[in-house]
Amino acid sequence: MQIEVIHSAFEDQAETVAMVAAPHAVVEEALEHAFRYTNNVDGSWALKIGADASDTVEVVKPIQNGMGHRSTSVGDHMRVDGQLYVVAGMGFKKVDEIKLRQMMF
Repeated sequence: MQIEVIHSAFEDQAETVAMVAAPHAVVEEALEHAFRYTNNVDGSWALKIGADASDTVEVVKPIQNGMGHRSTSVGDHMRVDGQLYVVAGMGFKKVDEIKLRQMMF
């Protein structure tokens, strides 16, 4: 299952940082996989260092100054099968993308 990881919680403008080919058929499990492997727990997911390195993650935002990317956090978004989800305090919540855009403008 293909997951688009969008960092939006701390940025002025949301940007896609990774595409994750999660080896799961259940959406919730795929989202959990994408969350885990776009976090810097033991190394760097973007620099492919340590336990955070995963072949399922394609880094799409260019790395600058040799620094990796921040961890995916509460308030960031993920898109799977055309459905947008927000990372919640626990789990993920579906987001109505049209309502979200209306709130932003």
